[in-house]
Amino acid sequence: MVAAAFQWALLGPVARVAFAEGIAPLTVAFWRATVAALLFATHASVTHAHALRRQDRVSAMLLGVVAVAGLYVSYFESVQRGGAALAAILLYSAPVWVALGAHFILRERVPAREAGALLLTFGGVVLVALFPASGAADIAATPAAVSWGLASGLAYALYFLLGRSLFAHNAPARVMAWALATGAVVLAPFVQWGTLTWRAWAAIAFLATVATYGAYLSNANGLKRIGASRASTIATLEPILAVGAAFLLWGERLSILGVVGASAVVGGVVLAATASRRTTT
Repeated sequence: MVAAAFQWALLGPVARVAFAEGIAPLTVAFWRATVAALLFATHASVTHAHALRRQDRVSAMLLGVVAVAGLYVSYFESVQRGGAALAAILLYSAPVWVALGAHFILRERVPAREAGALLLTFGGVVLVALFPASGAADIAATPAAVSWGLASGLAYALYFLLGRSLFAHNAPARVMAWALATGAVVLAPFVQWGTLTWRAWAAIAFLATVATYGAYLSNANGLKRIGASRASTIATLEPILAVGAAFLLWGERLSILGVVGASAVVGGVVLAATASRRTTT
């Protein structure tokens, strides 16, 4: 799970390498989805995984539209416009979106402990959005950057909500292959076709192999060994690692209040995860 968090944390900082080469977020998202889809399809074939159930194929394609095309584009747009550190923190608004959907759409009651965790997370997101940068750090909390970041959190939440049943009844590699291929098809009309530099290709290859295929396999193996509750707690390392990587690679530095906000986001997610664990036990 730590390996998965570290690999996902490198998404934003490495994507900035491709952006620095003049490649648009939509194009980076397309190639990431395309290469990763081929890797997962190959993995499913080599491991002789059962074919995706016929009744789940439409759901898998919907997952591709929302949680591949939607998530990849919104996250990369947030990275390009506001910086990798800001995007990573805003991505973790996902628990807030899940709780709002459960309460207003599914009419589920939110326990007091989880409500407190969500308020802590939301407050942290607001602090990061309002007071992000320190000194000359390359962080810009523009309305567009914050909007794309919150949209990525919503898409991330939908990934869990839509994927829960799919992963429970199908080989995960098959689900990912279908979803990624669908996402690539959706993104294809918006790609800026042209010659890419070797640095851009290297960044895209890393995003597809390490930060997508490798991260997913690490996450899946971790879930088998420690369960979803502990795994979700460990996953909160991702924004911390992402902020560290953004500082080391690009000099991005959060302000004091931004650090407080980031800590609140992580604390809220941990509190929600431990509350969920107590409920299930």
